[in-house]
Amino acid sequence: MNKLSHLIVKLRYIILIVAVALLIPSAIGYFNTRVNYDILTYLPKDIETMKGQDILLDQFGTGSFVLYVAEGMEEKDVAALKSKIEQVDHVADVIWYDSVMDLSVPMEMLPSKVYDAFNGDDATMMFVVFDEGTSSDGTMAAIEEIRRISDKQCFMSGMSAIVTDTKNMAEAETPIYVGIAVLLAIIVLSLTMDSYLIPLFFLLSIGMAIVYNMGTNIFKGEISFITQSLSAVLQLGVTLDYSIFLWHSYQEELERNDDKKDAMANAITATFQSVIGSSITTIAGFVALCFMSFTLGLDLGVVMAKGVVFGVIGCVTILPSMILVFDNLIEKTKHKPLMPEFNRIPKFIAKHYLAFFAVFLVLLFPAIYGNNHTAVYYDLSQTLPDKLESVQGAKEVDEKFEMNSAYMLLVDKNLDSASMTEMIDELKNTDGILSVLGTDSLIGPAFPKNFIPEDLMADLESDEWKMVLLTTDYKIASDEINAQIADVDRIVKSYDPKAMVVGEAPCTKDLINITDHDFQVVNFVSIGLVFLIIAFVLKSVSLPFILVAVIEFAIFVNMGLPYYTKTTIPFISSVVIGTIQLGATVDYAILMTTRYLNERMSGHDKKEATLIALSTSMKSVIVSALSFFAATFGVGLISSIDMIGSLCMLMARGAIISMFTVLLALPAMYMLFDWLIMKTTFGMNSKENETHHFGHLIHRHKVA
Repeated sequence: MNKLSHLIVKLRYIILIVAVALLIPSAIGYFNTRVNYDILTYLPKDIETMKGQDILLDQFGTGSFVLYVAEGMEEKDVAALKSKIEQVDHVADVIWYDSVMDLSVPMEMLPSKVYDAFNGDDATMMFVVFDEGTSSDGTMAAIEEIRRISDKQCFMSGMSAIVTDTKNMAEAETPIYVGIAVLLAIIVLSLTMDSYLIPLFFLLSIGMAIVYNMGTNIFKGEISFITQSLSAVLQLGVTLDYSIFLWHSYQEELERNDDKKDAMANAITATFQSVIGSSITTIAGFVALCFMSFTLGLDLGVVMAKGVVFGVIGCVTILPSMILVFDNLIEKTKHKPLMPEFNRIPKFIAKHYLAFFAVFLVLLFPAIYGNNHTAVYYDLSQTLPDKLESVQGAKEVDEKFEMNSAYMLLVDKNLDSASMTEMIDELKNTDGILSVLGTDSLIGPAFPKNFIPEDLMADLESDEWKMVLLTTDYKIASDEINAQIADVDRIVKSYDPKAMVVGEAPCTKDLINITDHDFQVVNFVSIGLVFLIIAFVLKSVSLPFILVAVIEFAIFVNMGLPYYTKTTIPFISSVVIGTIQLGATVDYAILMTTRYLNERMSGHDKKEATLIALSTSMKSVIVSALSFFAATFGVGLISSIDMIGSLCMLMARGAIISMFTVLLALPAMYMLFDWLIMKTTFGMNSKENETHHFGHLIHRHKVA
């Protein structure tokens, strides 16, 4: 590694030229990577609801649909508007009254349930069907075109409308997220670094690594909007430490070496080794997300693990080259760090360790209880502000038609008429079902079957399946609709075992069940991976238990607070936050624990070792935590998409909670369990003065 470090120093100008040149293909890759705004598409492909979606698309040409409400319009004007909408690209069909009968025939000829499905007060409703999936580019373009040709008296409700609004908002806000994160990071670094210019080079090198990471996503084909919105901010937050490692190491080497090139080469070697230990724990947290069956975790996990790798490479190549090339400018902007040295606080913490341990015990059970009872939501419309057209459309449908959602059944076309009629009657009597719309339900006493137009029959029947549309007054993701879907599924399968219940509401029900299981899996995998890494880095049996317990306590506090503040958080938070906070926090814990072990091996007693470890690590832990806080807090404040804002606020708060937990609770653990640590940590009974593990290197180069 030393030879490679000297080569990096020697080729610093070439490295910078290549780094800048690589931004061009990376930018091309970034702009050609599709962004997926429908998180339901990340459900496993082998579940019934997703198979049903494929059947709808393949056999009915129905990729998705929205409910379209027109207010205060004459029937002939509604018919004219319907004709315009039918001409929009990717609109497969528009189902309304005139799809069933000519306008010259009174609507009252329809069965009352069917009539009520299309009419409410002074409003009428159409079902606009698209020939592509919910979040396809064609569907979203069609939504925008329909809005353009409609007037203010018209509203759209449904997943495709929500996805379109999410896309528009995310595209507008994502650059602002990055700008806010960079601005706040600069403020933190200006307060904690000894040069006004060095934070700029930190962020430039990290920015390049972010562009490379986002550009290489083109090999994935597409990424989710959550990954798109969060990855830059997260990558900045979790890799900023590496730049601080390098700078501190370089400053130490300059005190021992007059030649700046040699000093930088030595700093690169030492930093690379320390960053490996640090980055592995962070990567482990993101790798754990890849074990989710809900593949949004795989999407975010792969991109972020890749981002950490690019961050490490940039830290030991691009940043050293920048520092050496612009050395004169950096020297001119040096100043005394504005963050004070912490002398009295470590003594106070070490002296009152029993009190802090008592606080740890007192808060532990409320934190666990809160974590286990925090309310989460799965209805994606809750992530968006009320001003958006899709949210207003959902309210309009609810107010005018007392309808909150609609979903579909796929039933064997060869099911006999008697069974079909009996099944429909049973469905109509199911709690919360407003209407059952299909070829069989359209047939009333005054409505012979041969009156149904052929094109409508084609919309509702394929060679193998009949499609039945159910409308309900229950909200998506509610306990009521989930129970209703279970009842509906039981009913239809009693008549046709191969029947399927499909649509947004059934998919969301699956999402609830799958992510609940994923949470357990990801927790187990992330804790297991980090446990093994700690055991390897610190060569100890007891320390993995102690450190993981302290870190998990910080996570429980963070995730338990919403329960006590009566805040409902997005479902993805409970899965993602724990792994990210675990991966980011373990660095702090390893840093301080390594110094503690070093001091114990050097002959200090447990109290002196704890005090020294706390004194030397406190500033580094605070800088790391504040950097992560800065990268996420601003985004949490300004984001209009609650799923993004809530995730960032939880991460920001988690960084601060983890900081206090490591600084206050972990020293108490050293004092109380010193005897156990000494007996179960390899080499601690030896008289050697050095420890040969990664944690030692983390300490050397993370402390200023």
